[in-house]
Amino acid sequence: MNCLQSWPEPVVRVQSLSESGIRAIPDRYIKPLSDRPDLKVGPEIDENLDIPLVDLQNLFSQDPTLREETLRRMSSACRDWGFFQAVNHGVSHDLMRRTREVWRDFFNLPLEVKQEYANAPTTYEGYGSRLGVEKGAILDWSDYFFLHYMPTMNQSKWPAQPPSCRELVAEYGAEIVKLGGRLLKAMSSGLGLKEDHLQNAFGGDNIGACLRVNFYPKCPQPDLTLGLSPHSDPGGMTILLPDHDVAGLQVRKNGKWITVKPVPDAFIINVGDQIKILTNAIYKSVEHRVIVNSAKDRVSLAFFYNPKSDLLIEPAKELVSKDRPALYSPMTYDKYRLLIRTKGICSKSTS
Repeated sequence: MNCLQSWPEPVVRVQSLSESGIRAIPDRYIKPLSDRPDLKVGPEIDENLDIPLVDLQNLFSQDPTLREETLRRMSSACRDWGFFQAVNHGVSHDLMRRTREVWRDFFNLPLEVKQEYANAPTTYEGYGSRLGVEKGAILDWSDYFFLHYMPTMNQSKWPAQPPSCRELVAEYGAEIVKLGGRLLKAMSSGLGLKEDHLQNAFGGDNIGACLRVNFYPKCPQPDLTLGLSPHSDPGGMTILLPDHDVAGLQVRKNGKWITVKPVPDAFIINVGDQIKILTNAIYKSVEHRVIVNSAKDRVSLAFFYNPKSDLLIEPAKELVSKDRPALYSPMTYDKYRLLIRTKGICSKSTS
């Protein structure tokens, strides 16, 4: 499939729009009525409903009872929600805070500095403001920076300012890759598979990994638009570092949108389409979206832990039976990405 070498229209930075003082958003960002967020909590939404919280402290405990309980909770979250928040995950809270703040500092740099990293739809790598290449498409209210971490990284494409950015991203990425490996082992065990099954299906140590840092500027009409349109993640697993004090992520559950309330120092973990395929849909890859805020900007870091791109991904033989036949045909992650790239992130049924 051919990809455009450049964007079909001039790219407008959403942060610049927000900071210009406009009181009404341009038509390009106004969603159809059916897609607009309902920012009022009605009686049909339980304000206390949230994605599960999993404490990873006992994941590798010598006490089998404690370990089994953690595996059960994680497996249940992946089956029922496709999402959970993880605490006591082993990643330094200070590293999390410093990495998030260095990216906030990046987005606060002068526009001409950020423009040096402007991206193109060939790889999406760099500073961007749209994800699809359809001319005239309705856009999301967000800017982002996208970079590759594995199997190869080119730090010259990462921001040189702020000065600590490249070093922090490298350190943060190394810790998140370790966490991803631990989570995959637990997810495998929770299915009754050998604990290295999913990791081996991903390519062992030869995984793919990339980071998208999202910047959601203040919006004068947050009820008309979205920071990120509804979608399920096409990759393996997403490890999200949310903004520490502004909620924005919403997860679809039983036809309703549930706003995730970030727990301090937690990561938000979600199953992607490739794990859904490998588990024959026992683990769910669930639709989610992002709402925006009229009073505060938000920054979040989405780290995508993906299979090696040229490996065939198909349901595990152990999870296929006469009563539960394979739901998916074998396909490489490369081919899967190409199928959705021209439309950007697209809404998919995951029920």
